[in-house]
Amino acid sequence: MLGSTLVYLGFFAAVGGVLLFVWPRRGRLSRRNSLLLLLTGLFVAALGIALPFGLTQPAGPPSELDRFVPAYQFSELHSIRVQASAARVYQAIKTVTAGEIALFQTLTSIRRLGRPGPESILHAPERQPLLEVATRTTFVLLAEHPGREVVIGTFVRAPSGWRRQDLMSPEAFLGVRSPGFAVACMNFVVRDAGGGESIVTTETRVHATDQASAWRFAVYWRVIYPGSALIRRMWLRAIAIRAENA
Repeated sequence: MLGSTLVYLGFFAAVGGVLLFVWPRRGRLSRRNSLLLLLTGLFVAALGIALPFGLTQPAGPPSELDRFVPAYQFSELHSIRVQASAARVYQAIKTVTAGEIALFQTLTSIRRLGRPGPESILHAPERQPLLEVATRTTFVLLAEHPGREVVIGTFVRAPSGWRRQDLMSPEAFLGVRSPGFAVACMNFVVRDAGGGESIVTTETRVHATDQASAWRFAVYWRVIYPGSALIRRMWLRAIAIRAENA
């Protein structure tokens, strides 16, 4: 994702500029050039945050996710081929735990800035099915076709005056149109690839109902995207390992 790439390139350039300004080395950049590196890094990071975004329509095979998020500003898509039947893979999706996902606890701790907080998908017990933890805390189960697809979602932004319990239903996700909302939905889809293999895909989509909400989320998304993508890849790998060893 270009926006996140620019944000992190700019960040590391800015940090390098600060370090070389505070501790100049003989034969290295002068303090004047270090300051220039710092300012360039800040400009590149700001450019990454300010990149425009548009509304995207799904182009792949129809899924339940399309029903809840038919258009979106932000998304990520990952897949993996698994040497196991679709039934075993789907069971692994429903039962894989946070403790089985490499780097999950580390990355989610960074995301929540080390704060313990209440139980949630970002602070999940290691030995409990992660989807179960998600849907009993901050996510809601939106749709499920056993053996094929499961969709969960959460409101990442809502106008003041709305209570979370008023929003946590499939009907709320289908009916949200007013400004000030941003919804995030994620699915897992399993497809039979033949020869005893399956392909499992996970897609995350975020839709904001107005430009102001979209811009606010864009800042957050472009900062957390690399870690989010890594979590999902490791999540899929954990599903594959569980299914193949079942």
